[in-house]
Amino acid sequence: MKTPRILFATSEVAPLIKTGGLADVSAALPGALAAAGCDVRILLPGYGDVLAQLEQPRVLYRDELAGHPIELLEARRPDLPTLWLVRCPRLFDRPGNPYLGPDGHDWPDNAERFALFARAIAALALREVDGFRPDLVHLNDWQTGLAGALLAPVDARPGIVFTIHNLNFQGLFDHDWFARLQLSPTLAAPDALEFHGRLCLIKGGLVFADAITTVSPEYAGEIQTPEFGAGLDGLLRHRAADLTGILNGIDTNIWNPARDPLIAVTYDRTTLARKGTNKHALQAAMGLPVSPAPLCGMVTRLTEQKGIDLVIAALPRLREFGVQLAILGSGSAHFEQALGAAAAEFPQQIAFVAGYDEAIAHRIEAGADIFLMPSRFEPCGLNQMYSMAYGTLPIVHRTGGLADTVQPADCAEPAPLSAGRMFTRSSAPVVSGTGFVFDRPEVEDLVAAVARALDWWRDPPRWLALQLNGMNRDFSWTASSQAYLDLYRRVLARPPAVAQGVPEAPA
Repeated sequence: MKTPRILFATSEVAPLIKTGGLADVSAALPGALAAAGCDVRILLPGYGDVLAQLEQPRVLYRDELAGHPIELLEARRPDLPTLWLVRCPRLFDRPGNPYLGPDGHDWPDNAERFALFARAIAALALREVDGFRPDLVHLNDWQTGLAGALLAPVDARPGIVFTIHNLNFQGLFDHDWFARLQLSPTLAAPDALEFHGRLCLIKGGLVFADAITTVSPEYAGEIQTPEFGAGLDGLLRHRAADLTGILNGIDTNIWNPARDPLIAVTYDRTTLARKGTNKHALQAAMGLPVSPAPLCGMVTRLTEQKGIDLVIAALPRLREFGVQLAILGSGSAHFEQALGAAAAEFPQQIAFVAGYDEAIAHRIEAGADIFLMPSRFEPCGLNQMYSMAYGTLPIVHRTGGLADTVQPADCAEPAPLSAGRMFTRSSAPVVSGTGFVFDRPEVEDLVAAVARALDWWRDPPRWLALQLNGMNRDFSWTASSQAYLDLYRRVLARPPAVAQGVPEAPA
């Protein structure tokens, strides 16, 4: 089978606009597919902040959808495959976060905004534009889900793949949006887009796509359970034969300590001693004392999902351990306030920067000894993979992609060292593991995991062995993009199929 033409539809893509891991995946996966020979178009809403970063995008055509005039623009950048943008200034030309207004709440017309985007996806899936007509449409998260429902009944449509990046974000809106969006009455049913009396846009992908993926094998199993299924576990069990967990990769062109322009000193497995220079630079930049104290880093959204409340509750114990903490993140105001207050009270041990800064994120990965990721659930997670690539050992809760990617450190003893002999890379003991894993998202379990990690940190030969284990792992997109390509080919080799008879309970 020929290499497929892919329309990759997403609501964010790095580095143009980013609120989380979806943006990173939406840049790296299409890039890996293009490198494998696929003809790929990334389709993105034409946010004003994005258009301001592009040089003279080309207008491919103008149209009207659902009463809104739109333009399809094409832009090219050296770091991305061909980029298409749906420009509709009234809906998308808003600064800042693509989903939230200045008050921090969802834009009240998000249903209309992303329904228009979905209609544009469906229209582009069924026509040839500038010599490109897709064989397959890859939809991502609820912002694109309605396109699956719009395309499913169309004859000679392309294949549809839908990826769940986080099932807890479902695109839920009041029932009157069915009428306001002029959706077919057949979609206002439990076996379509209705969910407990509301419109649920993610169901457009879950019910109508030919294949469903999510971002790690462990998470694919978890979301079929009531604990992690967010009310949709019954639907996902019904479609289990069409659900695949494919682990995300990381962009090793960007996240690579050997050629990272954002860190103080580059290094690799053979020059790992240089990591100490990055630690000192991070301590100085964050206002911490430059010292050999163990340094824990975090780059995170400040939400309970990410376990930041566990870290805040654990701060007194962690300070007793003598660790320093360098934290970068934004989210709930009360978490930002708590971290800001802790940093002000204990500036010798705690540093906090509110918001997101790409350079600081890289410097934390390169400079920290330990990276904390105590997420209650984590579909995949990328920072634990960034950490291992940078020789920074992650501490994670055993869930989702964290369980799939971090191998717990074993208890092997280090090789004996002769008195006075300098430790070298060749004398690293043979141990297994790439980090530290705890089983329950509880404060005591997190504290115990940090204590266990510090026991290893005090034993440099064993610590170096774990660092090298992590740095030797291949987290590039090579294997994962091949898994997606194999899935695309399976979808295209069979007749389009729509899930029917969805059980009423989870609808």
